[in-house]
Amino acid sequence: MIVTLIIVCEVGFWVLLAGGLSLRYLARMPRAGAAVLLLEPVLELVLLIATAIDLKNGAQADWKHGLAAVYIGFSVGLGHSTVTWVDQRFAHRFAGGPPPVKPPKYGMARTVHEWKTAARWILAAGVAIGLLQAATWYVGDSGDTGSLRGWQIRMLYVIGINVVIALSYTLWPKQPKPGATVEAEAERPRVYGKR
Repeated sequence: MIVTLIIVCEVGFWVLLAGGLSLRYLARMPRAGAAVLLLEPVLELVLLIATAIDLKNGAQADWKHGLAAVYIGFSVGLGHSTVTWVDQRFAHRFAGGPPPVKPPKYGMARTVHEWKTAARWILAAGVAIGLLQAATWYVGDSGDTGSLRGWQIRMLYVIGINVVIALSYTLWPKQPKPGATVEAEAERPRVYGKR
């Protein structure tokens, strides 16, 4: 049941995103589009409640419950940036918005970009670790929580990998090839359309 609900939540996320952006840009109904987009966190809430009920009803804590916690964590940490990424491309393609913002390629701007990306992944993994710990406490001594602990270790790997990647850009910043022209690159949001 939990795996099916995770799949339903993922499909629901993309359906709500497409519907919200279609209302915003194609139907020119920005408030209705925003209202649809605000329904997305409800999906994670439903998954969280369903997982808690499943554990409360005596289900053995296993990889499915861990996956649900990880899915919720990643929705919290990466959901907003995913919506923003799709929004920019949708607005450009269907509403005459400016081209999507490209990440900087070189120097300190690229380093800052990599640390911001790492921070989103660290937030996602941190929320997942917190939810997994809450599930472990919820199950208590009455069940095996080894699978939940395994997911926590995987999330620590996610944090470590992202820190190493961002740190590598700090220690060895990417530089343009000699003689190449470098465009002025600033990671700033572009404003377009009614929000």
